This record gives sequence, structure tokens and C-alpha cells, in this order.
Amino acid sequence: MTFFVGRSAPRSLYDSVSEASSAVVIREYSSSFGLASRLLAEPVRTQVRNIYALVRVADEIVDNPDPTLDRSARATMLDWLEGDVAHAMRTAYSGNLVVHAFARTAIAVGIEPEIVTPFFTSMRTDLDTGSHTQETFDRYVYGSAEVVGLMCLRAFLAAPDARPDRDQQYERLSPGARSLGAAFQKLNFVRDLSDDHDLLRRDYFPGLDVETFCEADRDRILDDVDDDLRAAAAVVPTLPPSSRRAVRAAHATFAELAQRLRAASPEEIRRTRVRVPTPVKLRLAASSLRGGRS
Repeated sequence: MTFFVGRSAPRSLYDSVSEASSAVVIREYSSSFGLASRLLAEPVRTQVRNIYALVRVADEIVDNPDPTLDRSARATMLDWLEGDVAHAMRTAYSGNLVVHAFARTAIAVGIEPEIVTPFFTSMRTDLDTGSHTQETFDRYVYGSAEVVGLMCLRAFLAAPDARPDRDQQYERLSPGARSLGAAFQKLNFVRDLSDDHDLLRRDYFPGLDVETFCEADRDRILDDVDDDLRAAAAVVPTLPPSSRRAVRAAHATFAELAQRLRAASPEEIRRTRVRVPTPVKLRLAASSLRGGRS
């Protein structure tokens, strides 16, 4: 039996398929982010999805609990992914659909290798580090979350409705973008405390004994998160309109999660994954459309 193989599809079709693939990754992996991203105007919505899809693929490599996937295999896949991203950012092309979409976005909005490399460094840390000092924790949070905020900021400031002095705006708004990323990461660490400790053998917070996790530990961490959220809130009003509502909705959801974690007992946090119910997320998203939070 023979098969006819036609010519390669036009580049524009490959581009659209790669972006559709990234959208599928986001839809399946993150309901909260998927909801907030719908409030972004195009082309920012697609660009931010392309960024987060790459993050999710890297996360899957290091966090997939399959015991047959050993450290060496994970490290190899992570090396391949990082090399593919670096190559695609130079050539604007990858055979990996998610990487292709990310690279197109990186080139279009000005994401530089200097903020991509720390991300892969943090992902690689998860393969070897079971506990952190304050120094390694800060470095990990920067690479795993704060730089993702910076990547998204590049997309926000490349939008048609953004101010022309985008490099100056990037410098001014970067601390807030980093703070929002840090807040989200720390909140995830709190609500995944037991799974990270029991399944992945990771303890992220320096000096924290998960077995004796108490109200003082909870409140100390959440006080730090509240500081991050305040720093992020200060820059939201100055974002371009095409991204402002979505970021406001994401910020409100993180703040709601922080409140629910603070209201939960240490035993509940260790036993269950505290969530923001979908109806509450929808209410917060609707409030962001009106320019405030109800």
C-alpha cells in the first residue's frame, strides 16, 4: 500500500495549529488561568496562552508522578525542551507545536533569553533539590514564577493599545509583574504542601517542617503573600486596557485564595487542596469587567 504525501502545509496554517495546541494545554491544565485569559484582548490572549503552555509542558516533565520516569529521563527531556526553545527563538520555528507557538510570541513581543534561562534553571532544580534555604527559595521563585510574569508583561506592553515607550514601561512595571508571579507560586506551595512533601519529596519553604505545620507558619507565609499582592495591585491600573481586566481578575482570584487559606486550619491545608469555587471565580471575573471587586 502506498500513501500520497503532499507538500508541506503553508506556514500560516502551522502557526495557527501551534497556537490551537497551546490553547488546548491551557484549557486542560488550568481552569483559573483559562478563565482569566478570556478577558485578555487579542493578540495578547493568544500570546499569553502560548507562554503558559510552555510553562505547563516543563512542569509536566518535572512533576509527573509516574514512578517509571526516572530522574535521568526527566533531565534529558528538560534539556531537549530548553534546547528546542533556544533554537526556536533564533529561527522562529520548531517541530514541537507548543515550542513553536512560544517562540513566535517571544520574538513578537521581545522576550529575551535572559528571562527564559532562569525558568529552566528552576525546573531543573526540582529534579535534585528536596529542600531550600532562603537564598535558593528566592532564586527558585524568581525562575519558576517571577520571570513568567515578566514574559506576560512583555506581551501586555506589545499590545496595540500600549504606550509607545514600552521599554521604560517594562522597567517601571516589572516589580509588580514579578510580585504577582511570586504570590501565585507561594499560594500554590501552601495549598500543595502535603502533595509536594509526600509525593514529590519537596519542601519549598525554608525551615518549614510540614509535619508540624501550624497557624503561625500559615500566617507568616500568607503575610508575605499579602505583601506581594499589594505590590502587584499598585501597577494594575497602569497596564494597557487590553490586559488590565484580566490581570485584575487574576489578582482578585489569588487574593480570594489567600483569604480562604488563612481561614483554613493547618490540618485542613495538609489534608485537602483549598480552592476558589468556580461561581466565585466567575463573580470576581465579572467584577473585574466593571473595574472593581465586589
